[in-house]
Amino acid sequence: QLQLVESGGGSVQAGGTLTLSCAPSGYSYNNLCMGWFRQSPGKEREGVAAILSDGRRRVAESVKDRFTVSQGTTKNTLILQMSNLKPEDSAIYYCAAEVTACGFTPDDFGYWGQGTQVNVSS
Repeated sequence: QLQLVESGGGSVQAGGTLTLSCAPSGYSYNNLCMGWFRQSPGKEREGVAAILSDGRRRVAESVKDRFTVSQGTTKNTLILQMSNLKPEDSAIYYCAAEVTACGFTPDDFGYWGQGTQVNVSS
């Protein structure tokens, strides 16, 4: 059973940086489609960034100049580097994965981590 473990959340002041990591385990697939989503109270879960099954990267317009998604040194580890954080970036950030082709919506992913909280104060 594929499991995802996120790490790296926390509290920072506006303008600060955080790096989130997602490590999959319990799987034997060569390539995963993986992404980061976030959800704040009263809002729908939204895509932040993803590396699709064909290697293309998708980054939400609202963060594209501040966030970078990449693969870590460990196979299929997903990294989200967040800089110049804003209070509106505060949310629970979820790592998601899919073993087949995927898009950039929550419905495209079948596996989810527990989430990690990011708080940005002004």
